[in-house]
Amino acid sequence: FFFFFFFFLQYVDNSVALNTSYEYKIIRSTSNLGNGYGYVNAGIELAMVEARGKVVLIVDNTFSSSLSTQLLQLATDLEGDGWKVLRHDVARTAPVTSVKALITADYTADPTNVKAVLLIGHVPVPYSGNLAPDGHGNHYGAWSADAYYGEMNGSWTDNSVNSTGQLDPRNNNVVGDGKFDQTAIPGTMELAVGRVDMAHLPAFSQNENTLLSNYLLKLHGWKHKLITAQTRALVDDNFGGYGDAFAQAGWRGFAPLVDPANVSAIDYFTSMSAGSYLWSYGCGGGWWDNAGGVGSTAQFATSNLQGIFTILFGSYFGDFDCQNNFLRAALASGTTLTNFWSGYPNWFFHHMGLGETIGYEEVITQNNASSLYEPANSNAGRVHICLMGDPTLRMHVVPPPSSVVCTYVNSTTGNITWTAASGSVLGYHVYRWNGTDWVRRTTTAVTGTLFVDNITGLTGTVKYMVRALKLEVSPSGSYYNLSQGIQGQMAI
Repeated sequence: FFFFFFFFLQYVDNSVALNTSYEYKIIRSTSNLGNGYGYVNAGIELAMVEARGKVVLIVDNTFSSSLSTQLLQLATDLEGDGWKVLRHDVARTAPVTSVKALITADYTADPTNVKAVLLIGHVPVPYSGNLAPDGHGNHYGAWSADAYYGEMNGSWTDNSVNSTGQLDPRNNNVVGDGKFDQTAIPGTMELAVGRVDMAHLPAFSQNENTLLSNYLLKLHGWKHKLITAQTRALVDDNFGGYGDAFAQAGWRGFAPLVDPANVSAIDYFTSMSAGSYLWSYGCGGGWWDNAGGVGSTAQFATSNLQGIFTILFGSYFGDFDCQNNFLRAALASGTTLTNFWSGYPNWFFHHMGLGETIGYEEVITQNNASSLYEPANSNAGRVHICLMGDPTLRMHVVPPPSSVVCTYVNSTTGNITWTAASGSVLGYHVYRWNGTDWVRRTTTAVTGTLFVDNITGLTGTVKYMVRALKLEVSPSGSYYNLSQGIQGQMAI
């Protein structure tokens, strides 16, 4: 059963079953402020997820050679978390339509399993619509719209919008200019799209190549639990008194992930300079490179913030393809790995408490035009909704084993050994590569550091992977969580 407590109120559900995911909506009614909404995804001992699908990795070919080692590590880590990687290297000057064609071909070939797109570098940025979600008349027009890369079946046209005279010429949108007409996403979003783009950030002393390398290194560190953060969150709300209550994304969203008692109203830069926070939210009157009361791109360039998942909201910078953009700058600083613009519309990401990816939450939010999750507001379902960072990231990380050694014993026997993971785990699962998939060889988790495999009939090089298993317990419930897979191989 589940207990939910809200300011001394509770609800007890006595009709739940093990290994079943439940979602709850809590509505608070007031006499003068309308309704407030909270959500939690709850479950008890949900089954481990071994295969997560396919991710299309699009790499700006400017970095194909200079970051080859880091990109190889990225692909290995994605594979170790249950993804199959489909990589394409593209020119940053390529038409967005040609990049979309690569993604569409991969999706069409396997629509059931292709789930996400990860853009590394200054992959061409789509623009679409005639909108100004931040409400500024001089910002109407086409906004940066990575949603284009994740929507597979709708019609994207360039034959009707004529919008000019904007503050930034990027936002001008006229017929035939390669910017799309659509303000609303023209169909259901199928793929989660995340962007890691360090172009045009002169506020930082490091060049674009170094900033990308730094991101990929810390991404690896997080996935292997070499980087950690305290299970707590902060909200820095500089829009107090606004009826839109922009910071609700933090208060509502963080509670089921870190526990309401671990969410604090404190300063963004000061707090994360002094300590680590798993989640953070900052909002204030914005410009391309800052949010009032929160900070600026220049501060990101000189700070080492100890956060992982962040949310920033304010005027202008949600349109991310500009110099020293505040939304993208967060990923170039400290340990931050993801960022998104939540307020217009509100994002919903409570499923991460039971192991879902942040990309899953992006798609949930993009497809929320019908207001399944309330309050969505008038900007729900629009093309500007985007994610900065790796869409495959999850909130809870299990320390992996190390030093996997595969030893040929005889024609029927191979020994797989490894060094135990740090911390408390239930055991380990061992997988063998069959040429197309990782196939689990263990029926139950091995509690030691040796697995004896039957290799009868195998020849050549045989690859193995070992993953640690933990029962993850969060404020949302519990689920079996697998670590990164660490590989080894033997010659037969």
